[in-house]
Amino acid sequence: MLSEQIKTSMEQNRDSNLEKKIIASNGMEATGKLTEEEKHAIDYEISLVPHKKAAVIEALKIVQQHRGWISDESVNAIAEYLSMSAAEVDSVATFYNLIFRKPVGRHVILLCDSISCYVMGYQKLYAALQQQLNIKFGETTTDKKFTLLPNACLGCCDHAPALMIDEDLYRDIKTEELEKILSNYL
Repeated sequence: MLSEQIKTSMEQNRDSNLEKKIIASNGMEATGKLTEEEKHAIDYEISLVPHKKAAVIEALKIVQQHRGWISDESVNAIAEYLSMSAAEVDSVATFYNLIFRKPVGRHVILLCDSISCYVMGYQKLYAALQQQLNIKFGETTTDKKFTLLPNACLGCCDHAPALMIDEDLYRDIKTEELEKILSNYL
């Protein structure tokens, strides 16, 4: 939980940053205001739930889909739109591992590191990804095309090892297949 001092600072910054635009390192624009398209999509999600605040996860996903990640300015804009505090929105955003609070590459690679994938060759896949992309977990390639992240489970333990690039799931992966798979995203 954020301290009162940080909350106060975030609220003060929210007001001064609402108009501020930043360009994320992945080239996607993030602003302190929600676009009309984002508001429309969030309004639809609000219509599906009994309370406005219950749409916070969907609002985060919508804004991330448009901007590539969730900046502090985006947290503040979502909080204002849903009548929540920035701390409440941030606590939801940081709880879910698929909400990105830092800029990520154009394509996010989630490498499953569950026990099943570990036993079936996860370490070889990780080493091959490190070599081919020249990054480690939590890093983004210099060309901003890929970010590599660990994932506790992708739900396909019977087809380990597995990885996911964006929304594409790859199962029973062999290291020699990685180059071809990655070439689909260049």
